[in-house]
Amino acid sequence: MDAYWELHPTLAGDCHYLGKLSAAHLLLHRNTALHWFLLVPETRVLDLTDLPASERAALLDGAAVLGSFLKNKLRYPRVNVGALGLVVPQLHLHVIGRREDDPCWPAPVWGRLSAPVDGEAGYDPLAIEQLRAAILGR
Repeated sequence: MDAYWELHPTLAGDCHYLGKLSAAHLLLHRNTALHWFLLVPETRVLDLTDLPASERAALLDGAAVLGSFLKNKLRYPRVNVGALGLVVPQLHLHVIGRREDDPCWPAPVWGRLSAPVDGEAGYDPLAIEQLRAAILGR
């Protein structure tokens, strides 16, 4: 772990922190329109393809765990996985459950959904804890 690593403020503001999943920190986007997770490895590397092979494999294994959870537990028929890094430079991997009735279908979700602002409905604390327990087993 990098002693100077910290979560980018934009990710911290847009997401709930769920904990650590294998090789990355697990976040849940605050928007409740669909289940949108992010994996953030502790690295200064900016691009997925620049990660050492073992770290890249571990990060993708985490995405596979989330993909399985989204499909088998939350019943999403599709899962989008992407690492864009254009707005937030810190390496992070989006893992998003998709359905034909979601508000962005069939377009990408990036730039089309935002985190709820004060006063808007979002995930309640119990829902966050249930997701954390279901994914991380705690």
